Amino acid sequence: MGRLTEEDVKQRFITPAIVEGAGWAREQLFMEAFTPGQIHVQGTRTRRGKARKADYVLRAKGTGKMLAVVEAKDGSHSVGAGMQQALAYAEKLDAPFAYASNGEGFLEHDLLTGKERELAMDAFPTEAELWGRYVAAKHLDAESQAVVEQPYYFDQFTAKEPRYYQRIAIDRTVEAVACGDKRLLLVMATGTGKTFTAFQIIWRLLEAGAVKRVLYLADRNVLIDQTITGDFKPLSSRLVKVRNRKLDSAYEVYLSLYQQLAGDDDGTEPFRQFQPSFFDLVVVDECHRGSAREESRWRNILEYFSDAIHLGLTATPKETKDVSNISYFGSPIYTYSLREGIRDGFLAPYKVLRVGLDVDLEGWRPGEGQVDVDGELVEDREYNVKDWDRSLIIDERTAMVAKYVAAWLKKNGTDSKTIVFCVDIDHAERMRQALSQECSEQVRDDWRYVMRITGDNEEGKNQLDNFADPNVPVPTVVTTSKLLTTGVDVKTLKLVVLEANIGSMTEFKQIIGRGTRLDEDHGKSFFTIMDFRGSTRLFADPDFDGEPTVIINIPTGGDLPDPDDEPADTGDDITEPADCDDTTQSGGPNGTDEPPIDSGEDGPKRRMQRVRGVKVKLLNERVQYIDPVTGKLVTESITDFSRKNMLGLYATLEDFLTAWRASDKKQAVIDELADHGVLLDALREQAGAAGELLDDFDLVIHVAYDKPPLTRAERVGNVRKTGYLHTYSAQCQQVLEGLLDKYATSGVAQIEDLRILANDPFLQIGSAAKIVKLFGSRDDYTKAVADLINEIYAA
Repeated sequence: MGRLTEEDVKQRFITPAIVEGAGWAREQLFMEAFTPGQIHVQGTRTRRGKARKADYVLRAKGTGKMLAVVEAKDGSHSVGAGMQQALAYAEKLDAPFAYASNGEGFLEHDLLTGKERELAMDAFPTEAELWGRYVAAKHLDAESQAVVEQPYYFDQFTAKEPRYYQRIAIDRTVEAVACGDKRLLLVMATGTGKTFTAFQIIWRLLEAGAVKRVLYLADRNVLIDQTITGDFKPLSSRLVKVRNRKLDSAYEVYLSLYQQLAGDDDGTEPFRQFQPSFFDLVVVDECHRGSAREESRWRNILEYFSDAIHLGLTATPKETKDVSNISYFGSPIYTYSLREGIRDGFLAPYKVLRVGLDVDLEGWRPGEGQVDVDGELVEDREYNVKDWDRSLIIDERTAMVAKYVAAWLKKNGTDSKTIVFCVDIDHAERMRQALSQECSEQVRDDWRYVMRITGDNEEGKNQLDNFADPNVPVPTVVTTSKLLTTGVDVKTLKLVVLEANIGSMTEFKQIIGRGTRLDEDHGKSFFTIMDFRGSTRLFADPDFDGEPTVIINIPTGGDLPDPDDEPADTGDDITEPADCDDTTQSGGPNGTDEPPIDSGEDGPKRRMQRVRGVKVKLLNERVQYIDPVTGKLVTESITDFSRKNMLGLYATLEDFLTAWRASDKKQAVIDELADHGVLLDALREQAGAAGELLDDFDLVIHVAYDKPPLTRAERVGNVRKTGYLHTYSAQCQQVLEGLLDKYATSGVAQIEDLRILANDPFLQIGSAAKIVKLFGSRDDYTKAVADLINEIYAA
């Protein structure tokens, strides 16, 4: 047994014990990765980390509920050596049983009881046994069990299945309903598929007969329409959208805006057309919004249908002295956070670019007798970032923000979908004009390149679908205020610009969530947050679970103040949409999406003033990355941070050189460094043109061990000087010369890959098979490449 590999143990002993011995079907043994692996952002490049994969995940027939995790070890390990790994996977997958095995027996851990026991190889439990133990532990009677066992909806054409975390959310909700729970809350980060999760819950409960009629509430038309045409499409013959406050009792699923049912100020309440017992299930989408407030008219709907099951869905549960989701729905039965989504690789990571303008960091005071554009005297006081576009407009500041955004677009792609979040509608319009001026070439080609999309503008709102469509290029840059903070699914969004003072964690999370959707087919693997107002200080708040890390300082005349030293926002600029009767997709009063301008002080509102002729300049920039290891905010420079992580992995230069020489693939060492938080590409980007000439090896020995680096070209020159190549035949020398040229331009990973022989200049020599034969055999070619790489790094 000691000589058997892990794969040998699995094939010879564990799989037969589970399939032939315990009767599990092979299709119940899920042995694929259940996460794709975190995307690491380094400069402008990204790479995938390791996917999460258990050796076996055993699923129940029908529902596909994850019942057990089995971790295998080779014959040199003890039976229980893999148990802690199995338990970690079982906890993540919500599986009630965990097993470890080395092919000689099984160790079982029952997470329902906390007990462990050893089993012979021929005593692995059957599905019926595990399911029976689970049902007994959960006290499910026959009726409840029938609900829980109801299968998922499966589309044979798309073959779309729920992700592991969606399964957990769905299974827990269905089980809670089967057990009689009436108030339920699911917290799932934006972009993780709350609507698809809700659809599967509704489908299973309807098919099981646990509910007969469902009310799905949202507060924006765009949410309702996306739901009907998207995830709820299989229910199309069984659902209806409430329109004009007229209710038809002939359907099973009703989708409605709160405003359609809540009624007018005159006391009409359309929801009373139905009896209080009409709905069995009420699903409240984005439940952190208006329905969370006790005094809200929207809450009246929930109270009227109080006998129904109420399921709240949100990415950002609200907990304040006046508003509490938890006090109404109870503690979340499942939470899938932004941090988890990013670490699993289902959500796009971000980097943060904090921009410091002099008037923002130093403040601005009008000169003696200075007047605004209307000739009125400007109040003599010091203005700061909280005043801009609320009590004072500086046209040159607006122009500088637009210039900076346009420069980013020119550098990173003028086709990058962008949202600029502004203080209010007027600010969004001014910003639209300024961006149009800076992007005049693109606007000339199509005037819709820059557009304002706010609640009062029909032309803009009519372009929402085009903005969200990855195949439609315009609008590309959109200015808004509150309207696009929720409910807009723009998978290809690459830039989020914060030009509003954000004091609400709920709104901040919603705004960040606009960019977290992945669309790698269209080149979206991460997004950038550009912050002009210091709002990204909220990443450091304990309430935010996906903080960016590793600060790269790029001084251009100063540094930004520490976010902890900034005065706290009063939050007076963040107002949840008021109760309204408007049937448009906007959530604010009178069809708009913004609150009125408020100085944050008692008494009369201060008149907005506008000034020109102020010199505004860029003082500094600060770039932040997500640390792939800890997820915590790290304040040291990227060089110090990377050096610390390098030394944590390889304490001395000799340790690193030993690992480098011993590795069959040098890229494996680089990948290990990246997985431990060493941002080599970011270091290279910081170094500028000189960094692009350096190999990863030289970056490491220079940053971590203070050794002078050599460029790739210098290393190639050293190899040629030694005469090493002349130990080979003329044709082999030609191949090795080509490999050296490839190394000089692209690095060591390229020449380690046999597929490089399918490219020029090697095609001029012959096929890959012919080239390999020049060296004797494939093993001989591989050894020649390894020897060449050793020569490259001999210096």
